[in-house]
Amino acid sequence: MSRITKKEKSDGLYKALLLLKTEDEFYRFFQDLCTITELRSMEQRFEVACLLNEGMIYNEILEKTGASSATISRVNRSLSFGSGGYQICFDRAKELAEQKK
Repeated sequence: MSRITKKEKSDGLYKALLLLKTEDEFYRFFQDLCTITELRSMEQRFEVACLLNEGMIYNEILEKTGASSATISRVNRSLSFGSGGYQICFDRAKELAEQKK
């Protein structure tokens, strides 16, 4: 399991996220929790992850998102060697899309 789950103080945040039910609740929670800069950074990293997952190359991602090559590399490392969190989201989004067909 990931090293951050070992931190007792972190549990409250992750448990709180599980209590949220709607997209609006998530927006409101993250707007209260994070600065605009933090939110934009997380949104950009997730967009980069999606584009990498789709097979887009670094230069195209840089142009499309404005993300730095360091950010793209960091996200790529997470996709390749991380704890699988991105992949869980990608798999579930694909399942939902298939169910809607």
